[in-house]
Amino acid sequence: MRIHVTSVFVDDQAKALAFYTEKLGFIKKTDVPAGEARWLTVVSPADPDGVELLLEPAGHPAVGPFQQALVADGIPFTSFAVDDVYAEVERLKGLGVEFTQEATDLGPVITAVLDDTCGNLIQIATMR
Repeated sequence: MRIHVTSVFVDDQAKALAFYTEKLGFIKKTDVPAGEARWLTVVSPADPDGVELLLEPAGHPAVGPFQQALVADGIPFTSFAVDDVYAEVERLKGLGVEFTQEATDLGPVITAVLDDTCGNLIQIATMR
């Protein structure tokens, strides 16, 4: 068993695709119409055949309150690995990305938390 697709709820798929590709650096993998939405996935350019991230429409009534509660408590929805959190924070800030937690050394891991502009906080992390 392995993880093939995981998802993040987004309030606007087009806006999410732009953010996740233009800011975070993912590449579009799949874009298929699915009713009023799309089956829209992105992948890491370092592993284009690896795990896909589904930019899933946040249309279900439970999603809004769930996302709002996580954001209010400062809890990231998911976490992405980066080689150097400090360098990635500077790169992303240069692109206008806003952080709710600056790069923080927690011993075995360095983390930072950003706002994906689509309803989520996202953690980036470097394991030591």
